Amino acid sequence: MERIVKNKVMGYKLFQSYIERLNEGFDSLTIATCGRSVLGREIYALVMGEGRRNVVFVGGTHGQEWLTSIILMRLCEDILSGVGLCGYSSDELLRNVRLVVIPELNPDGIEIALQGQNNSQPLWNANARGVDINHNFNAGWYALRDYEEEMGILGPSPRRYGGPYPESEPETRAITRFLRSVDVDMLISFHSQGEEIYYEYGRNTPEKSLLIAKTLASLTEYTLVKNEGHCAGGGLKDWFIEEMRKPAFTIEIGKGQNPLPLTDVDEIYDRIAPAMVVSLLL
Repeated sequence: MERIVKNKVMGYKLFQSYIERLNEGFDSLTIATCGRSVLGREIYALVMGEGRRNVVFVGGTHGQEWLTSIILMRLCEDILSGVGLCGYSSDELLRNVRLVVIPELNPDGIEIALQGQNNSQPLWNANARGVDINHNFNAGWYALRDYEEEMGILGPSPRRYGGPYPESEPETRAITRFLRSVDVDMLISFHSQGEEIYYEYGRNTPEKSLLIAKTLASLTEYTLVKNEGHCAGGGLKDWFIEEMRKPAFTIEIGKGQNPLPLTDVDEIYDRIAPAMVVSLLL
């Protein structure tokens, strides 16, 4: 069967068309929205399964990291089409879980990044207001802001500016509002690049997080990393651990220079698929 989601540069219009085709092709898919971006683009949530355990995968937080959106859309299609993964059927994967996939948390930033590639503009990770969404969450935000100032980041920037205050951005508020409304058991935020897994944040890190992280690292051969420097706080994973006190992870897919090339999609997907499967079966 021909794949709906192609290995193509996924601008917002193509992204929407893929979602529409998946929605038309599979009755088991529910499309929801978490909210809208600065420029009014919808932040979609693709929902599969009806189990009691809720798992959330998030991609497309940084503009240059649009490969994460392709990876998550491919995952959705494989599960919906019954292809299954790693020897497990779709029914087995979703028997006890409801999977929510948010492929593009920062649709504006991805559009700006793609336009910048064509116009030789600075590499863009932020949203349309120049705020790095993954520095905008209310978990260690003030300490991170001090670090940004030491680096000379004092206002809107293509990357690493955490905004004027925590949750100042509509994208940040959309995802936190959504996660507060659902009893989520585990969250994974997909970024690129580095082949790394972040699993802890402060005293509220669940004891089982390290065991889960070691399992994910073993399956992917990615490296476990602790928060430090510009990675210490402000992120979605950090906020989820701090507020929900449940396991959350940042997985940095691939290795190289962002944006990672489309030719890397298949290798990355095959490598992280076992980790995504285990996340659903835990």
